[in-house]
Amino acid sequence: MSSPHRTSYLRYADALRHPRDFSNAAGEFFAADADINVVHPFNGMTGAAAYITTVLRPLQQAFDGLYQRCDIVMAGEFDGQSWISATGYYTGRFAQDWIGIKATGTLSYLRFGEFHRMDGDKAVESYIFLDIPELMIASGQWPLPTGPGLTRGYTGLIQGPASRDGVITQAPDPDEGTRSYQIVTDMLSGLATKDEAWRPYWHDNMMWYGPGAFGSFIGIDQFASFQVPFESQFEHWSGGSSNNGMTTHFTRYGEGNYTCSGGWPSLTGISVKPFLGQDPTGERVFMRVCDWWRREGDLLVENWVFVDVPHVLLQLGYDPLPK
Repeated sequence: MSSPHRTSYLRYADALRHPRDFSNAAGEFFAADADINVVHPFNGMTGAAAYITTVLRPLQQAFDGLYQRCDIVMAGEFDGQSWISATGYYTGRFAQDWIGIKATGTLSYLRFGEFHRMDGDKAVESYIFLDIPELMIASGQWPLPTGPGLTRGYTGLIQGPASRDGVITQAPDPDEGTRSYQIVTDMLSGLATKDEAWRPYWHDNMMWYGPGAFGSFIGIDQFASFQVPFESQFEHWSGGSSNNGMTTHFTRYGEGNYTCSGGWPSLTGISVKPFLGQDPTGERVFMRVCDWWRREGDLLVENWVFVDVPHVLLQLGYDPLPK
């Protein structure tokens, strides 16, 4: 049986699958006073009306025929709260400039990931990630170099789950979700370790779908060739719900073969080496991050990742967005 919050989100997502005014659907889904957080340059806002005016309506005006397609939808509980998350793409013809990015006049894709804390059928707290760098790279407008040492991985349209079962409409066996959650939780505890203790949790031919400015990788060794240098660019890593007083996961849960998590911020470290072409600052940097993972058996095989890269670069003294 589907829960009220899952039913509510699926109704909202279905409305966004069609190129028509999204305002009514958003007004019904978000609470009037919802706490809504969107990646830079939008950041925090309050209520459905603000989200419609600031984000959704300008997006629809910029992209002709805009519609949303979900690749993953999953619901769960975290600290006694009900959450639902989704990731996929907004798709349309980039017909008018948007947040300073010049229109290309062509079919374009904007990857999204979002998390909503639900009270009944209303979203009361939301975190919405948009992969703006990926769109800028595809449009030829990302201002930073994308050669070796910067975006080494593939950047382009990212696939949904290879298993084609990511949109979960009915609650599966809860034990499977618990198993997925524990595998990811154990894996996360092995990140930023000298012996790469995260490796045993991954399939050798895993897929890591990174944010546009990082790129995507196939295979555990290719992923390590990104992850290990990335970890070395920051010292005193700390993240997630580690009781460090600086970061937390607003949610993390499993459902079926999937797990998701997010933090606003989720990671923190001190900048000690060049990152995305920016000199180290010696200052602490905070990263808004979210993930979806899919497992097969006891191994993780796919991982969709968002980082609010413009927000990170701002902390390093560089604004990558058009003026």
